[in-house]
Amino acid sequence: MATTGLAISLFVWLIVGSLSLLTTAFWIWMIVDCATNEPNEGNDKIVWLLLIILLPFIGSLLYFFVRRPQRPILAQYAGK
Repeated sequence: MATTGLAISLFVWLIVGSLSLLTTAFWIWMIVDCATNEPNEGNDKIVWLLLIILLPFIGSLLYFFVRRPQRPILAQYAGK
């Protein structure tokens, strides 16, 4: 009975640890992506970096779903 509780605890810690590593890697990826690929025009880059750094998970998700899809469209219009 005690080994079952220990196994469940280890499983939960393994899941929580894996999720923590994945979210940290995603956060770092969004910081690097923003710092290297955002245009230097205006304050957009600074605002996005501050949002990602100060609100890690929410800021990263917002950047990923809101800003990243816009970049190819913006680059397409800038080339015309």
